[in-house]
Amino acid sequence: MSTWQLPEGIDELTGDKALVFESIRRQLIDLYVEKGFNLVIPPMVENVESLLLTSDSVNEKTFKFLDPVSGKMLGVHADITPQIARIDAKKDSGKVEKYCYINAILQTKADDFYASRSPIQAGAELYGSDDIDADVEVIELMLESLKLLTISPIALSLGNVAIFDALIESESLDDEQAMTLRQIFVKRSVPDLSVFLSDNALKNPEKFSALITLEGDASVLEEALILFEDFPQAKTAIEDLVRINAQLSNANVQVVLDLGELKTYEYHTGVIFSAYNEHYSKALAQGGRYNGLSASFGQSRAATGFSFDLKFLSKKQNN
Repeated sequence: MSTWQLPEGIDELTGDKALVFESIRRQLIDLYVEKGFNLVIPPMVENVESLLLTSDSVNEKTFKFLDPVSGKMLGVHADITPQIARIDAKKDSGKVEKYCYINAILQTKADDFYASRSPIQAGAELYGSDDIDADVEVIELMLESLKLLTISPIALSLGNVAIFDALIESESLDDEQAMTLRQIFVKRSVPDLSVFLSDNALKNPEKFSALITLEGDASVLEEALILFEDFPQAKTAIEDLVRINAQLSNANVQVVLDLGELKTYEYHTGVIFSAYNEHYSKALAQGGRYNGLSASFGQSRAATGFSFDLKFLSKKQNN
């Protein structure tokens, strides 16, 4: 192998591509700061416990090594969100706090969102508010970010993992069964769900079968309110989507309600969203609500945010 070759899944920016990236990075930071989000630059390496928190998916994607200085296990950040939870907990202001970042991260393997193992994650996160106005604020900022990148038109997918969680709580499943069912929904595999429901006795199998394909325009929400009328947590989650959808009516974006969508990272607890464009084969940006992620640092704070791979999207500006 030639010494100049990079490891598989690792890439770089040079020449005009690097200049385009830097120009966009500066514009994004200016946008976020103007909107009241404070720039933070988390360290590349932390104690592994601070990086993993409650997500098995983050764990699998985190490079770990033994620190020769302290003798502790360290990790290279594979996702910035857990670090923002630590930063916010350390600040301990008790007020609404807003953070933004643009940092290189490293993952042991690429996933269905990032284009490589070495993306540059850009994003913004809002802590301390459980109101849907906070979700709308970060969604609108995500859309502004993509507008700055001159990507249009945008289709916005909206969902709420609390609907799925409410169904899970109504069943008597062990951890392995619940995880298997969750992975089926992440993959959106209707055949796998049929097999699972055949092999396991569930109280509400028809609800799971309906949920995994429940997507479309605003009429889907009316259908869902009837379908889950006996599940208070799910009903509240659907009503949140009704309100968010109404507030985004002037956002000049096509909204698709996808109530069966789940994210790869398990820490999401409520509204989730993704942005798409017809010229891209996968989501351009994504995010959602993750209340309680900071509990590992001694306090539980409401939080919502989004992120995207700026390296990948900036490359497209050269094409």
